[in-house]
Amino acid sequence: MLLLYILIIVYILSVNFYAVMLIKSQRDEYGEDETMKKSGDGKIILTAILGGAISIYISMFIMRYRTKNLLLMIMLPVIGVLNVYLFFLAFRSGATFFVV
Repeated sequence: MLLLYILIIVYILSVNFYAVMLIKSQRDEYGEDETMKKSGDGKIILTAILGGAISIYISMFIMRYRTKNLLLMIMLPVIGVLNVYLFFLAFRSGATFFVV
C-alpha cells in the first residue's frame, strides 16, 4: 500500500515538473510574442489533463506566457480542480481503483 502512495506522489511530481519545463521551453521557443505560431496548445492541454494543470497555470503567470489566451485561462483552473479532486480520491481510497 505504501508503494502505491509513493508511486502516486512520484507521478504527480514528475508530471508537474514536466509541465513547468514544457511552459519554459514553449516560451523560449516562441518568445513573448503571442501572435506567433501557437502549436503548443495540444501538449499543454494534454499535460494539464494528466495532472499538471495547476503548475501550468502558475508557471504561465510567472513566465508571462500566453496569459491573454482566454481558452487556457478558463480551462486550466477547471482541469486543476478536477486533478485535485481525483488525486484526493486516489489518496482517500488507498489507490485501490488503480489496481485492477
